[in-house]
Amino acid sequence: MARTISYAEAICEAQRDALRNDPDVILFGENVAAPWRPSTKGLKEEFGKVRVRDAPITETAFIGAGVGAAIAGAKPIVELMLIDFGLVAMDQILNQMAKTTYMTGGNVNVPMVMRAIYGARGGGAATHSECLYGIYAHMPGMKIVVPSNPYDAKGLLATAINDPNPVVVFEHVKLTNMEGEVPEDSYSIPFGVANLVREGTDVTVVAVGRMVNEAAKAADELKGKISVEVIDPRTLVPLDEEAILKSVAKTGRLVVVDEDYERCGFSAEVAAIVAEKGFHNLKAPVARVANPNVPLPFNKSLENHVLPDAVKIVRAIKNVMK
Repeated sequence: MARTISYAEAICEAQRDALRNDPDVILFGENVAAPWRPSTKGLKEEFGKVRVRDAPITETAFIGAGVGAAIAGAKPIVELMLIDFGLVAMDQILNQMAKTTYMTGGNVNVPMVMRAIYGARGGGAATHSECLYGIYAHMPGMKIVVPSNPYDAKGLLATAINDPNPVVVFEHVKLTNMEGEVPEDSYSIPFGVANLVREGTDVTVVAVGRMVNEAAKAADELKGKISVEVIDPRTLVPLDEEAILKSVAKTGRLVVVDEDYERCGFSAEVAAIVAEKGFHNLKAPVARVANPNVPLPFNKSLENHVLPDAVKIVRAIKNVMK
């Protein structure tokens, strides 16, 4: 039975289900035991401070501890409060967490989930507003999950927790209070299966995370004028290339929307895939709507100027339709 809950509550439910069903699951990170954190609210009270505990604000230490715990047989969920803060722990993440299974010839698994808040919040400034999933998707050895709604957040996190390999789950700060219908029962959503958010025939829009909702707004605004198909990849690694290429084969046009930096970002990857494998279907150049390679400004007006939104997506769609 589905009821309406928030994105953060859906994340909390997935973790609660996992903690109840598997004694090897543990949770720790920055302020996960705090009563004001909706994504972990009540978990310490139910499962105790041994399985749910706050970590010191030392990302190198607690992410490294997560890797060690996973290698030792636990199934840690490690919460990194902001993805920006993970930059100080790149050795633990990109070398130890991501590469251990490969470097041991598959003899050592790292069944670890790293959850992180990402994205611009309105005045968070350059070191508290980034996306950075392009960096993680670039490195082999990790699966990258970017849910755009509460239903997907719960189902994808459940899949992540049960995966024997490291998974990084990106949760946009502005989606925290987004509400949607979510089943009470446990369920999972497979990785590598995109979601068709809007069906259309004139142009394909591939959007990531919170930008999926902006793309849907743009499609609704253009309804009756331009038929827009919106694809939500859900996971960047593995990526449902087939769904993207199939859509572009139908529409002949592609707009990629990504809150991350444009240069070498995920939008560039999608554009390259379509150029390499679906070029013969294109009726117009691929358009990208992304951060124009500048640090996120503290000033909210400037922040809005550089961030993608429905208005910029509509403009890009109209340009590729010319």
